[in-house]
Amino acid sequence: MTFSPINMNIKEELLDQLEIKTVFTIPKIGVAVDESTVVAWIIMAVLTVAAFFLTRNLKVEGPIGRRQQILEICMDKLIAFFDNLLGSRGKKYMPWLMSVAIFIGASNMIGIFGFKPPTKSMQTTAAMAITSILLVEIAGIRELGFKNHLKSFAKPVAIVAPINVLELIIKPLSLCMRLFGNVLGAFIIMELIKSVVFLKIGVPVAFSLYFDLFDGFLQAYIFVFLTAMYVQEAVEE
Repeated sequence: MTFSPINMNIKEELLDQLEIKTVFTIPKIGVAVDESTVVAWIIMAVLTVAAFFLTRNLKVEGPIGRRQQILEICMDKLIAFFDNLLGSRGKKYMPWLMSVAIFIGASNMIGIFGFKPPTKSMQTTAAMAITSILLVEIAGIRELGFKNHLKSFAKPVAIVAPINVLELIIKPLSLCMRLFGNVLGAFIIMELIKSVVFLKIGVPVAFSLYFDLFDGFLQAYIFVFLTAMYVQEAVEE
């Protein structure tokens, strides 16, 4: 099979964009730090600084500014969303789920600013999926006790216990692959659209609004929605 020069350029550009390159190596211990890790650090730093400035001088009484009004509206929407999913026993895990939703949303849309999304790397999505399932199991143990949590694997009947144990691997794997696959697929489609000469003006912007913004937030929503459901299942009687 032969490739035209244009197809070869598209192929080379895609391979270059998909490659997760090493940015630097930590001296002495020889640990390589790649692009996805550095971009994730940048996102966390920006979100931390933004949280610091957005939450300064908030008022409990008296008239409030527009900044606080917007923050309270956003918090009310998030609390209402997670409250319906988690129930009374899972409310204490809201802050973690909110933080994950904001981080994934920011990671997915950072491609607009010319960075490679950290969620395009499977090590990032795998780490987030593993921490999510650890949260689920810890929540179950804290709320039900270790012995009762173990008994929950034998529900509704003892014969399904191996399947329920297998879910400890299936759940994080599905979370990881779903997030990774959707983000990677959207990234590849955007790169193919940008590589087409007659679509370089105007059209990529419209597609970017979908793949970088709408789809990015959609994947964050799906990830935390499923995690919240798993937590709710783990803490219920």
